[in-house]
Parts: sequence; C-alpha cells; structure tokens
Amino acid sequence: MHGALKAAVEVVVVATKFSRVCLTLLTLGASCTISAKVLPEDRSDLLYHGYEGGGVTIQGPSVLIRKAYKDKVSVWGNYYVDMISGASIDVEATASKYSETREEFSVGADYLYDKTIIGVGYTQSEEDDYSASTIRLGISQDFFGDLTTLSMGYAYGDDIVRRNGDDVFEDEAQHQSFRLEISQILTTRFIMNLGIEAVTDEGYLNNPYRSVRFRDASSANGYSYQAENYPRTRNSDAVAVRGMYYLPYRAALRGEYRYYTDSWGIDAHNGEVSYTHPIGDHWEFDANLRYYDQTQADFYADVFAFQDAQNFLARDKELAAFNSTSIGAGASYSFGHEGFWVFSKGSANLYVDYVMFDYQNFSDVTAGAALGDEPLYQFDAVVVRAYLSLWF
Repeated sequence: MHGALKAAVEVVVVATKFSRVCLTLLTLGASCTISAKVLPEDRSDLLYHGYEGGGVTIQGPSVLIRKAYKDKVSVWGNYYVDMISGASIDVEATASKYSETREEFSVGADYLYDKTIIGVGYTQSEEDDYSASTIRLGISQDFFGDLTTLSMGYAYGDDIVRRNGDDVFEDEAQHQSFRLEISQILTTRFIMNLGIEAVTDEGYLNNPYRSVRFRDASSANGYSYQAENYPRTRNSDAVAVRGMYYLPYRAALRGEYRYYTDSWGIDAHNGEVSYTHPIGDHWEFDANLRYYDQTQADFYADVFAFQDAQNFLARDKELAAFNSTSIGAGASYSFGHEGFWVFSKGSANLYVDYVMFDYQNFSDVTAGAALGDEPLYQFDAVVVRAYLSLWF
C-alpha cells in the first residue's frame, strides 16, 4: 500500500509541475515537456506527504536537491521516507496491525548536448522485509524547430522480498519498463502528448502476508484461509494521451486519458481533468477530478469454492474489480522574486486529494456478517502534500 501511495504522490506532484511548466512555456511558445535545450533549474524541494484511509496511515518527509554545472550537467539527489502504521482490510483479517519505516535514496544526472538531454538515475529503497534497487536511463530530443519533443526511457529494478517473523523465507523479483513519449505544440495555445509504456515483472510478485478464502463447511464462519499464489511473470502495457489548453488570464485546462492492460487479465481506464488559475503575481490555484476503473485479475476471487481450487489464487483487493474517484485542490504562493536570502525565489505549496474507493467484488469480512451476506468494501482516503521549493 505504501508503494501505491508514493506512486500516487509522485504522479500528482509531477502533474502539478507539468501544469506550471506548460503554462509558462505556452506563454513563450515553447514545448510543454522539459525542453531538450535547457537543463532543469537549480532548486531544492522539501516535501511532507501524508495518507489516511482504509485502516492505514502513511506519512513522511522528502528532500530533493538539484544543481547544474557549466550549463551542461545537472545532478540531483532525493531522500524519501514512508512511516506506515495500521493494516489494510485484506491483511487485518488474518494478521495484526503493524508499523514500519521505508527509506529511499535516489541520485541522478542529466547531460545536455545541443538539443538532446540524456539522463541517468539510481534508487535504493529499504524496509524491514523488502529491499529494492532501480536504475534508469532516459533521452529527450527536440525536432522541427523545437515544436516536437521525443522522449524514451528504460528502467530495471531488482527486489528482494522477505517476511517478518520468518528467517528462512526470501525471494526475488525483477522489473523492466520501456517508455516512449512524443509531445507536440499544435497551436500557440494547445499542446498534446502521447505516451506508451511496457512493463515486464518476473519473480515473486505476491504479498507474503495476504491470504485467500475458500468455503469450508467445518469452519464456524463457513470459510477458511490459505496463502495466496501468483504467477511469477506479468506483462503490462499502457497508453496515455494528455493535452493542455492555455486560457485567458494565464489560466490553463489540462486533460488526460490512460488505458492499461496486463497478462493477468486486468484492464483499467483512468481519466483526469484539472484547471490551473493564477491570481496576481504570487498566487496559483489548482483543482482536479480523476476517475479510475479496473476489472479483476483472472485468478482473483472473493471466496474460492474449495481449498487449492486452482493453480493461482488471489484475494488482494488491488486485484479485484473496483473504481475510485478523486477530487483535489491546491494552492501555491511564490515569493522572493527579487531574491530571498541565498535563493533567487521560492514557492510554498499545499495540495489535498479526497479519494473514494468502491469495490465490486471484495467483501468486508470485518463487518461480522455471514458468508454471502457481507457488504462490499468501500473506504475513503485523504492524501496531503505540502512542500517548499527554493531556487538558487
């Protein structure tokens, strides 16, 4: 769950920055992706992220620092912490609540050559029962008078999975992703982006703490539990279309549609629309609406007919059929445009998302109802990001 939160936080933060960069560059008639002719600005970001929902609380800080040298190389480093407590419902049904801390370190560099930026990065993540390392390589190139930007990326991850309380258990998983994006300025007000991504996962891919239910007439509640068992390979593909339209009064409207499909039988659709509106020289306000819907995995069931009913078994709610709706708002205040201490400028930012999850075939076993009468599970969550950005 904490990995999903981090991904969600990163997506929202990146989307916010994407909106601001596009808004500025549209005014200048430039590309909405990071221009291959300009390195990212020198800056530092201090972030607090928090999540509350579904019986789980996650919070922690993050620090990012980026510095360029001689307008050719930009290096960066990031430290990210998740402090997790509680337990999601599919773990709580068969285990007790827990608390743990995950620390992540990332470093990287971007090299500018003419109209090309080449980037490399490395991430190391550690927690009590999971270790992950990832290397990344990306390249971005401008074409056709800088109106078109082509970007490609590759990432390889190697994970080690353990189980608390079991010194014998240890397994591995490997992940590869391939990404291709093209951005095009269509008019002085309209930019579009098309991206495709392919991911391959191999190794131990399930959660060692989760179990599935099967019907058992000898049990008082009508069912018993056994360990989940997932395939050791997974291939997924996604395509996304994004657009941004520049409106009067320096405002902007952004939309996105993403389709996902994988070899486990999951098909997912994600749509998002957001609006950005600056007020005066210092304030900027954002509002967004996001909807997500997915089908269940082929080997998922809320309750199986009997023990060892099939080769692969899952009852992880993230593999069930469900949808979620997210409503978010945020504000940013920029300051120090004439210089602020040792910094050239800064901004203070606060963003809040309220997310509603609705599961179509995952029952709430904690409700105390008899098998077959259990209500379908629903829950709401709040995601908060507060961060300070300082340019130098």
